[in-house]
Amino acid sequence: MPWTYPRVFAHRGGGVLAPENTMAGLAAGVAHGHNAVEFDVMLSADEVPILMHDATFGRTVAGRGNIADTQAATLVTLDAGAWFDPAFEGEKIPTLAEALAYCRRHNIFMNIEIKPAPGTDRRTGAVVSAAAATHLREIDGGASGIVLSSFSTVALEAAREAGPEVPRGYLLHRLKGAWISRLEELECVALHCNHELVDRALMDTAKSRDVGVFCYTVNSLKRARELRLLGIDALCTDRLDLIGSNFFSSPD
Repeated sequence: MPWTYPRVFAHRGGGVLAPENTMAGLAAGVAHGHNAVEFDVMLSADEVPILMHDATFGRTVAGRGNIADTQAATLVTLDAGAWFDPAFEGEKIPTLAEALAYCRRHNIFMNIEIKPAPGTDRRTGAVVSAAAATHLREIDGGASGIVLSSFSTVALEAAREAGPEVPRGYLLHRLKGAWISRLEELECVALHCNHELVDRALMDTAKSRDVGVFCYTVNSLKRARELRLLGIDALCTDRLDLIGSNFFSSPD
C-alpha cells in the first residue's frame, strides 16, 4: 500500500529541544513546523495511559520505584522537565488523553509507541488501542491521525483486537528471523526499525510485500539523505531544527 502518513516525526515530542514525552515537547515540535510526533505510552497502577518511556523513576522523573506501581493521580503531579533544563522545571507528566486533545487541536499526526511495563503487555496494548480508536472515530478523517507501534508482539496483538481499524507498525531494533512473516501475521502496515538496519536488501523485501519502512532515530542530515535515496517512507528525529517536516519534498 502507498504511504499515506506524514514522513518526518518529532521523536518523543521535542527531540533535543524540550523534555521528552511532555506537553512542552509537543509544543516544541509545533513551533518548529512539524505536523507529526512520536511519543511513548505506558499504564499507571490504575491503568491510566500516560506519556512515559522508562518503566522506573530516576531518569526523567526523580525518585525510585516503578511507574506501573504508582497511581495516575500521583504521576501527573511529578516534575518531568527539570532533568532536561531548569527552564522546564514544573513540566508535568501528561496523560494520553491530554496529548490526544492537544494533537487534535493542532492537527498533529501521532505515532504512539505502546511501551508496556514488564508484565503489562496485553493490557497496555488494549487500553492504548481503544483510546486511539475512539480518537480516530471522533476526528472522522481529520489530520490528527494515529499509527501505533510496539516492540511487544503481545501488545500489538492486543491492540489489533481492541482497535483493528488503527494502523500498526512492528518495531524492531535488530532483525529477528522471519520478521516479515511476523509483521504480516500481526497485520502491520509498516516496519519501524533502527535506521542502521536499512539497506537495499531490506528495502527490496519490504517493498515487494507492500510494507512501509519507518526509521528511528535519524539525527544526521547525511544519513537522512542516504535513507531518502534508499526509498524509506518516514523517519523520526531528535533534530527538529535540522530535519524539517518537508525534508522528503525539499530539493536539497
